Amino acid sequence: MSSSFLSSEEYDERAHQLYNEGNYEAALATLHEGLALYPHAVELHVGLGYARLARDEFAWARRSFEEALVLDPEHEDGLAGLGETMLRFGEPDVAKRLFTRIRALGYEDDVELMLQVGRALFRDEQFEEALEFFEVAVRQTPDSAEAVALVGYTQHRLGQDEAAAESLRRALKLDGAHVEARIYLGNLLYDRGDYEAALYQLDQTQPEDHWDELGIWRLVELRKAHRHVADGDPSFEPWEARLAELTPVADQTDELLAELESRFNEQDAQQSRDQLELFGSLLNELAGGAAAPTTHRVELADGRQLDGTWDEIVVGMRDAAPSAANRSVEEFMQSEARRGFSITGRLIPDGDAESFLRGCADAGLLRIVH
Repeated sequence: MSSSFLSSEEYDERAHQLYNEGNYEAALATLHEGLALYPHAVELHVGLGYARLARDEFAWARRSFEEALVLDPEHEDGLAGLGETMLRFGEPDVAKRLFTRIRALGYEDDVELMLQVGRALFRDEQFEEALEFFEVAVRQTPDSAEAVALVGYTQHRLGQDEAAAESLRRALKLDGAHVEARIYLGNLLYDRGDYEAALYQLDQTQPEDHWDELGIWRLVELRKAHRHVADGDPSFEPWEARLAELTPVADQTDELLAELESRFNEQDAQQSRDQLELFGSLLNELAGGAAAPTTHRVELADGRQLDGTWDEIVVGMRDAAPSAANRSVEEFMQSEARRGFSITGRLIPDGDAESFLRGCADAGLLRIVH
């Protein structure tokens, strides 16, 4: 059904809903449709930037955020999105200036924005700056357990364990159901050797609260040591089941691939590539079939998808570019690598099709589906 009569705000709302559902492709399509009708709608450019960012298409995300800021240089979400993108490009100083600009414009009372910026800095291990934004959020909403917990996580990463434990306890007073803060506090106390206190915290969690094995192993160990619960006790069954979910048993193929990866890291790149090709040939021989070229799928920035071998995909990209019709594949890769560098600042290999496509993907110019 046509959506041509939607307003720009309605396009933005629909795309935002799709984004929250994780349907980034549909969100992109909605945003492109909206921008075709409302090319000066800042919110749609910003939304496009975040959808691109979610798909790790950093160069396109940067372009969208920059277009939004041309239209509105003081748009807080545009500044935040561009800052997060610059962190992905390895330019933290540029990102920090953008984030500082947000505070200077008076958006400290936007708690969600402060937390968003703080999380982006935390992920990039810019812990001191992340702490500043989390503390701003706490000053604005001192009863926010999430904001207080984020302060605690960051204090721990800065080596401020006493302050971190105090912050996490405060978060749990504000919200006793904040299981992430409780598990974090339990692990922090365990690392400090305060085992009874660690057991007290971990004992209040459920198996489904845990998303890594560490807290579960420690809880089982502490129950055995301090509660004298014996191996095989039925109370451990749900915890063992959760461990099995988090650490599925690898099959023989996984083990072979893991061994291959280990060898890959020990040798130089060319030797490793030769071994990978040999491994693929051996698998085909063992399966009793002739080796066939591996097919891949690549999604371009405009949403088009190309299938085939690495070489066939590059040929398809060249044939789809009117200005490159008369160029050889080698000339096309060299030209696109230079163009990609001018856009992203990332060097893109152009010696062979696979390296070229993987370099373009790392720069956010396309996405390798498989």
